Amino acid sequence: MGIVVDIDVMLARRKMAVGTLAERVGITPANLAVLKNGRAKAVRFTTLAALCEELDCQPGDLLRFEPDDAGEDAGA
Repeated sequence: MGIVVDIDVMLARRKMAVGTLAERVGITPANLAVLKNGRAKAVRFTTLAALCEELDCQPGDLLRFEPDDAGEDAGA
């Protein structure tokens, strides 16, 4: 699976709308949606820092790693 983005979890905890966060961070709601839905190929550290500042969290609260299940079968 790779990197999983949990921005929606933090938005729910902070009771904040996607549009509000996008405006505060300085990116378009469409670009935030791409990131939030896990379709982004990269994220700038400045954007990640701005997200963390606005959501009062750490990068690990927004991003996590989930290994592929296929890797478990390949070694057997």
